[in-house]
Amino acid sequence: MFLTVSVRAGARRRAVEEMPDGSLKIWTTVAPEKGKANKDIVDMLSEHLHVPKSCISLVRGGTASKKIFKIMAI
Repeated sequence: MFLTVSVRAGARRRAVEEMPDGSLKIWTTVAPEKGKANKDIVDMLSEHLHVPKSCISLVRGGTASKKIFKIMAI
């Protein structure tokens, strides 16, 4: 399954919101430096979707605000 995520790195809050189209909007307090924000986003997705972090991989958008993640089934 592929999941589209809109990200706001360096935000004041840390939250995940489901959008009507099935995508997610994520706010992370971590600054977008050296992939730190992406790691935090994977942690948040893991908690939100109840899947291990090892089942989540970034497919597209490593430095963009729109990202696509691949969620592998267990």
